[in-house]
Amino acid sequence: MRENRMNTHISRIALVMLPAVVLLMFMLGWGMGLFTNIDEETDTNEASDSIVVGVSQLGSESGWRTANTESVQRAFTRQNGYFMIFSNARQKQENQIKAIRNFISQRVDYIVLAPVVESGWDTVLQEAKDAGIPVIIMDRSVKVEDESLYVTCVGTNSVEEGQKAGRWLEEHLIRQKKADEDINIVVLKGTEGASAQIGRTAGFSMIAGEHDNWHILEQEYADFTIYKGKEVMARFLNKYENIDVVVSQNDDMTFGAIEAIRESGRTVGVGGDITIISFDAVHDALEMVAEGTINVDIECNPEQGEYISEVIRMLENGEEVEKRYYVEEDIFTMENVTQEVLDTRIY
Repeated sequence: MRENRMNTHISRIALVMLPAVVLLMFMLGWGMGLFTNIDEETDTNEASDSIVVGVSQLGSESGWRTANTESVQRAFTRQNGYFMIFSNARQKQENQIKAIRNFISQRVDYIVLAPVVESGWDTVLQEAKDAGIPVIIMDRSVKVEDESLYVTCVGTNSVEEGQKAGRWLEEHLIRQKKADEDINIVVLKGTEGASAQIGRTAGFSMIAGEHDNWHILEQEYADFTIYKGKEVMARFLNKYENIDVVVSQNDDMTFGAIEAIRESGRTVGVGGDITIISFDAVHDALEMVAEGTINVDIECNPEQGEYISEVIRMLENGEEVEKRYYVEEDIFTMENVTQEVLDTRIY
């Protein structure tokens, strides 16, 4: 992996920094002395010894996504031997495709992609493969005809997360002595086409399909955002008089849904009118679990940077890697959200 890294890194560092340096040249009047005063942070010898990673993050739509980005930033530091080029796609696939092509032109060593949607990646990932750049998929997954276009996926098992939510509801209804009653459910889905949305929907539907008395009244995309979660939930409340359970596919949508429910005069959570099932388990949501506002939160662990760094270490050493690595995750209710859990939750 490190063959010819010295020459290629000097070239790509020049590519990365050229616009900023040219601007600085005109501002300070350095003229032809452009390369005589290189800052320590961009020393070419240091950069040439680094592993250069281009990271295409899908956006910053939620607190979970921010934590996921921070995890990557902590992993790919200069101190850890990396030079990271980061791009925020702001929820648009076309921005991610453009970023990947920029990474290819800059001849990075690895590309890390957190895909906003599953499909539409074949062409650009083929370009990365042709350039000899390994691609690691982060958090979500992609659907491509040739799976050799990426090395591995590091993330969460969204189908299993959906199944966990369904199994918890089974047990909850048994405890409430409502296992044989008709249960009306609405589902707030995430971004259309996102693998987290697809997987959680499929996983929960598998369990719901085992219960003839579970009635999914409606499912609607709410884009993983607070605003859209509130908007969609308000519409559900106006349309359906009896809603027993809300399945919300991330905490931000849950926050919005709870606002809408309370504004309608109904109550939520433990002992409330509507049972709340959420996903992600960010700090603010776990506080609401501890107080009984959210009944259960299925963890989706954003701490994936170290896992990806370990995969890169293995690849650098010529070791084989598996096609998928799952991060560890838990299920949180009032019973296990302790103060220690809240104090140590950094996202």
